[in-house]
Amino acid sequence: VQLQASGGGLVQAGGSLRLSCAVSRTIFSINGMGWYRQAPGKQRELVAAITNGGTTNYADSVKGRFTISGDNAKNKVYLQMNSLKPEDTAVYYCNAKWVGMGSRGDYWGQGTQVTVSS
Repeated sequence: VQLQASGGGLVQAGGSLRLSCAVSRTIFSINGMGWYRQAPGKQRELVAAITNGGTTNYADSVKGRFTISGDNAKNKVYLQMNSLKPEDTAVYYCNAKWVGMGSRGDYWGQGTQVTVSS
């Protein structure tokens, strides 16, 4: 299984970035994808998630600024991040929830750094 994430980088406060992630080489069905982030000294937290049915969930801190979207057929997920703030600085991890053979679990990507300068 591979989760290939891209799109991180350095941006000034108020700027935008778009993260992308694709799942490949899985034998299981993917029924939801999302993004988590982890800042230095903090726990990993959910940023946004989307189900195959299109239901979305956002952290309160990003509502109105970030938009998650997905392509079910290609097992891809995107995170459009606008009006970025220095507190959004973190390593962002792609997550995919798989289900099959009577079980379920999580796939994780390698993480992509997002740095927002003030």
